[in-house]
Amino acid sequence: MRLRHTVIASTSALLLALAAANPAHAATGDFEYRGSLGFLRTLEDPASRECINLPNTTQLTPGSSPFNKTLSTATVFLDYDCNGDIYYVLNPGQKLGFNVKLRSVVFN
Repeated sequence: MRLRHTVIASTSALLLALAAANPAHAATGDFEYRGSLGFLRTLEDPASRECINLPNTTQLTPGSSPFNKTLSTATVFLDYDCNGDIYYVLNPGQKLGFNVKLRSVVFN
């Protein structure tokens, strides 16, 4: 009887450790921004720890007005591929204005 409880407890601990070791694969919630033509765009449950080049942004007309409705921190970049010296960090629930331009984002 004790052996069975020990095995169950050990297995449960191992499964819990494995679950904690696997990172989340998506930022829960939505990320909104204005595309190059000014229309509202939304990323639903975007991937975490991956750079996302934002659809409907161009080299001549970047997106703007980021609104982080996810539960993760978002870092938005003016350049594609999450590169460059111009970036902003948005905490969950934070919104930045029209003057903030962006072409890519990564969620932590």
